[in-house]
Amino acid sequence: MISVTNLQVSYGQSVVIPDMSFKADEGQILGIVGRNGMGKSTLFRSLIGMIPASKGRIMLKDKDITKKPSHKRVADGVAFVPQGRMIFPYLSVYENLISGVAGKVKSGAVEEIYTLFPVLQEMRKRKGGNLSGGQQQQLAIGRALMTNPSVLLLDEPTEGIQPSIIKDISRSLREIRDMRKLTIVVSEQVLSFVLDTCDRIMVIDKGNLIREDNRSDVDAEQIKSMLAV
Repeated sequence: MISVTNLQVSYGQSVVIPDMSFKADEGQILGIVGRNGMGKSTLFRSLIGMIPASKGRIMLKDKDITKKPSHKRVADGVAFVPQGRMIFPYLSVYENLISGVAGKVKSGAVEEIYTLFPVLQEMRKRKGGNLSGGQQQQLAIGRALMTNPSVLLLDEPTEGIQPSIIKDISRSLREIRDMRKLTIVVSEQVLSFVLDTCDRIMVIDKGNLIREDNRSDVDAEQIKSMLAV
């Protein structure tokens, strides 16, 4: 569904992602784990088009999206939930959900999000800034899903969220994957969330992918040691 080949991403003369290749298949949840400052957010911003690639290629199915601006990537089927969620604090939950939709909101689209995240329906008239961190994260995921993507990118979705809500988000992502046959790519530091959620796990270090395992083959203790500061 999405494949990355020999991707290089730089800030000026500073190369953050030197040469990265990977792919995520349709209906698969891929987790990319790594410590702070190892290039996870840079990678995701490049995948959505916020930072241009210096070299390499990003393919969405059979489309080359490497040089496309962010809004065209969204139109092609890529959705992005950034670190920190970036919801609109002064808009209601409902207004946040429809804020990224181009044109008319499809009948039943909002109701589908409410089914996935019932708390959003309960709080649909509440301002986004008055939600808890976990509720804001569910809102940000719901807003991304309103664009009907084929690939969903989530950057550090558990940041600042209490453990009980983290489990809810993990369960919701699996439901979304099963219901929509989505490809989901998640960057994380919380290994337990990745182990609960993902089908495949990769480890990133200094902009390089240094390990890749199917969930069934993961040595959790070994990956924990790689994530230790």
